[in-house]
Amino acid sequence: MQDRPDPDALLQRIQQEQAQQQRGRLKVFFGACAGVGKTFAMLSAARAAQAQGLPVTIGVVETHGRADTEALTTHLPHLPLRALPYKDRTLPEFDLDAALAWGAEHPEGLVLLDELAHSNVQGSRHPKRWQDAEELLAAGIDVWSTMNVQHLESLNDIVSGITGIRVWETVPDQFFDAADEVVVVDLPPDELLARLKAGKVYLPQQAERAAANFFRKGNLLALRELALRRTADRVDDEMRAYRRASTTTPEAVWPNREALLACVGTGDNAEKVVRSCARLAAQLDLPWHAVHVETPEQQGQSATLHPQVERTLKIAQQLGAAACAVLPAAQTAQALVRYAREHNLVRVVMGRSTRRWPWQATLAEQIGQRASDLDLLQVGTLPSRSTDATERKATRASPAAPRAAFWPGYIAAALACCIAAVIATPLANVLELTNIVMLFLLVVVGVALRFGRGPAIMAAFLGVGFFDFFFVPPRFNFAVSDAQYVVTFAVMLVVALVVGQLTAGLKVQAEAATEREHRVRSLYDMARDLSAALLPEQVAEIGARFMTGEFNAGSTLVVADDDNRLQILPGGTAPVDMAVAQWAFERGEPAGRGTDTLHSSPTLVLPLKAPMRIRGVLVVAMPQGQVPGVEPRRLLQTCASLLAISLERIHYIDVAQKSTVQIESERLRNSLLSAISHDLRTPLASLVGLAESLAMVQPPLPAHQQELTGAIQQSARRMSALVNNLLDMARLEAGAVQLNKAWQPLEEVVGSALAASTPAMGAHRVDVHLPDDLPLLQIDAVLMERVLVNLLENAAKYTPAGTAIHIGAQAQSDAVALTLTDEGPGLPKGREELLFEKFERGARESATPGVGLGLAICRAIVQAHGGSIRGDTILNAQGQPAGARFTLLLPRGTPPTDLGADAAI
Repeated sequence: MQDRPDPDALLQRIQQEQAQQQRGRLKVFFGACAGVGKTFAMLSAARAAQAQGLPVTIGVVETHGRADTEALTTHLPHLPLRALPYKDRTLPEFDLDAALAWGAEHPEGLVLLDELAHSNVQGSRHPKRWQDAEELLAAGIDVWSTMNVQHLESLNDIVSGITGIRVWETVPDQFFDAADEVVVVDLPPDELLARLKAGKVYLPQQAERAAANFFRKGNLLALRELALRRTADRVDDEMRAYRRASTTTPEAVWPNREALLACVGTGDNAEKVVRSCARLAAQLDLPWHAVHVETPEQQGQSATLHPQVERTLKIAQQLGAAACAVLPAAQTAQALVRYAREHNLVRVVMGRSTRRWPWQATLAEQIGQRASDLDLLQVGTLPSRSTDATERKATRASPAAPRAAFWPGYIAAALACCIAAVIATPLANVLELTNIVMLFLLVVVGVALRFGRGPAIMAAFLGVGFFDFFFVPPRFNFAVSDAQYVVTFAVMLVVALVVGQLTAGLKVQAEAATEREHRVRSLYDMARDLSAALLPEQVAEIGARFMTGEFNAGSTLVVADDDNRLQILPGGTAPVDMAVAQWAFERGEPAGRGTDTLHSSPTLVLPLKAPMRIRGVLVVAMPQGQVPGVEPRRLLQTCASLLAISLERIHYIDVAQKSTVQIESERLRNSLLSAISHDLRTPLASLVGLAESLAMVQPPLPAHQQELTGAIQQSARRMSALVNNLLDMARLEAGAVQLNKAWQPLEEVVGSALAASTPAMGAHRVDVHLPDDLPLLQIDAVLMERVLVNLLENAAKYTPAGTAIHIGAQAQSDAVALTLTDEGPGLPKGREELLFEKFERGARESATPGVGLGLAICRAIVQAHGGSIRGDTILNAQGQPAGARFTLLLPRGTPPTDLGADAAI
C-alpha cells in the first residue's frame, strides 16, 4: 500500500511533460572562462546538426576577431541584426522579432544565441539576452547558447572574491538549471594561457592586461573547479529527478555520489550518532541528512515529539544537516530504506542496538535484510554515568503526564468487555460459540479505534477470559472440558491482538494523515488569501488568522520601510520586543523563545526572508509559553516565507505603479514643455528684434524711453534663454540630441565658455588653473561649453559681487576631474543631489531669476558623455560654509596618434 504512486504527483508530472513538449529545448555550452572554446564548440555542433537536415540560423555570435571561429559561421545563415541608437552611436543588437518570425516558418528550427548573460542595448524588448532566449523557448523554438561560470547569479560573489573582478552581467540559476542539456567545454589552464599568449583569445594588448589580472593560473584553476562542481551538482539533480520519475520507489541507491543518513532515535545515543555523522561528513566533504521515524507507539504516547528527538534534530540543523525530517511510519527499517533510496543516500549511520527478544532482529539487521546495497555504520554507545541515569529518568518521566490520560481507556475496555458478556449471556443458548467470539472481537476493534493499542490488548485478554468463564462448558469457572477449546482460546487471543494492533496503528496513521492534510489545506488557504492582498495590513491580518487557527498563538507583523526602520503593523496580538526584533532583522536569524539567542524572551521572532531582501520579522507568542517543536517550527518558517513573499510582491506592485505614474507624468510634462516652448519661441524672437530696432531708431529716443527699451530687451533675452533651456531639456530626455564628439583640448572649451559668459560675470573674477599635461577628451565642444556656461552663470547669480570663481582640473587614471568653485553661501544642506532635478532651485529663489533647469541640463549632458557631476559645500576652518564646488568627471579615452608629427620628427 505504501508503494502506491501519488495521483497528484502523477498528474503534476504529466502536466510538466505536456508543457515541456510545447517549449523549445535549451542547450548551454558552459565553460570556466572566456577562451575555452564555447562558441567554437557551439558552431561546430550547429554545423553537424545542419548537415543532418536541421534548420539552423545564427541569431547573434560574438567571434571577437578569431579567424577559426569566424570560419565556422560562413556556411550558416544569419538573422539580420537590429540597429539601436545608443548615446552618440548606433549598436547592432539581436532582433527578437525576426527570430520569432523565422521560428514560425521553421517549426523545428534552431537559433544560436552567443553570450547568454549579455545585457541588451537600451530600447530592446528585454534588458537581458537570456530573457530573449526564454521568449524563444516559450514560442517552441530551440536555442543554443554559451555562458561562463562567473555569470551564474549564485556564484557571482564567489568569483569576484577569487578574481577581484565583479561581473555585473548574470544569469539566474533557475534558468540555467532548467536547461535541457549542458555541455561542459573544458580546457586545462596551461593550454588556455598558451592560447591567450598566441592571441587566440584577445588582441595582443588586451591579452597582456588579461594575463596580468583575470587570467592568472590560480584564478583559472579555481574557476575550472567551480564550473565542474556546478555541472556535477546539476547532473546529480537530473539523476535524482530521473530516479523519482522512473519508479515509485527506487529499488537501490546509485553510489555515484556518496551521502550520509543519520538515524535519530529516542535513546541517549542519538546525539552521538548525529555528531559522529557530522564529523564524518566534514572529513569526506559529503552532504548528510538526519531522520527520525515516529512509530504508532510513539504517536500514541504523546501528541508532541519526544524531547530527546527534538533536541537532537535541532543539533543536526546547527551542525549543517542538509535536511532534518520526521517520518511517521509503522516500520522503522522500511521507512529508513525508503528515505535513503529516494534521496540516494549511500551510507546509513546509526547507533548500536541490542536484541529485545532472541527471535527479534535488530534495526541494523532489518535494514541489511531489506537493502543490501546500503553501507551501515554503527556508532558505539556512550558509557553509563550517574548523571546520565538521572537525566534519563527525568526524560522518561516527562511523558508520564500524557499517559495518565490513557487510564480511562483501560477502564472503558473492561466495561466494554463486561457489557459484551452481559449482552451475550442471554444469547448463549441461541448463538454458536463462534458467533460469541466474533462479538468479543468486535469489542476489541471498537476499543482499538477509540482508545488505542494498550486498551485493545487488555480487551483481548479480558475477552478470552470472559469467553472461557461465562460461555465455555463447564461454565462459571476456568476449567476446560475439551482440549479443543485451548486452541480456540489461543486463536482468539492472537486474532484479537493482531486486529487490535492493526486497528490502533491505522487509527494513528489516519489521524496523522488528517493532521497533515489539515495543515496543507491551511497553508493553501493562506497562500490563496495572500495572493489577493494589496496592503501590508491585510497580510498581517491573514497571518494572524493563520496563527490563531493553527497554533492558538498570537502574532504581530513588523515590517521594514525603505530605510530599514522597523514599524509595527496594527492588529497584532503578540507583544513586541524591538531589541529582539531588530537583532533578528539585522542578522536574518530566528531569535527569542526556543532559540539559542535571547531565549528568555516570551515570544519567538522569525525573519521574513524574501527573494530580494528581508522584509521584516514575524513575532509569535505561543500559548502558555510553549516552545514549538520541529514540525511546528517548520510550519512557522513556511508561514513566514509566504508572508515575506507577499510583502515583497506588494512592495514591487507599489514601485511599479509609482514608476508608471512618474513615467507618464514626465512624458506629459515634456510634451507640454516642448509644445509651449515652440509656441513661445517665435514671438520672443520677434520681441527681441523689436526691442533692438527701437534702440536704433533715428532720431534717438529720450533717455527714459531708451531705459525702458533696454529693460524690454533684457527681459526678452532672459525669457528666450529659459525657453531654449526647456527645449534642450526636452530633447535631451527624449534622446533626440546626437553628440558630435571630437578630440578636444579642455583649455579651448573653458576659454570659449568664459567668453560666452562674460556679460553674466559682472564684477566676478575668474581664476583658471589648468595643468599643461591634460589629455585630449572626446567630447561635444558645444554642449560641454553649455555646461560650463550654466555653472558660471549660477556661480555669478548666487555669490556676492566681487568674489572669485576658480576653475581647475586634474587628470586621473580613467577620467579627468574638472572643478568649479565659488566663494558664496554654498549649497542648501541636504539638497545637494536634489538641485540637479528639473525645476529645483536653491533657498534664495525669490531674489534670483530662473526656473531651475540649468543644473538638470548640465547633468543630462555630462551623463550623455558617460561622465558624472556632483556638487558639495566647502567648509572653512570654523566649519561654516565658504562656497560651493561642482566636480565634473569626464571619461578618458585613447586619443589618436599624430602620425604626421612623428614622421616630421
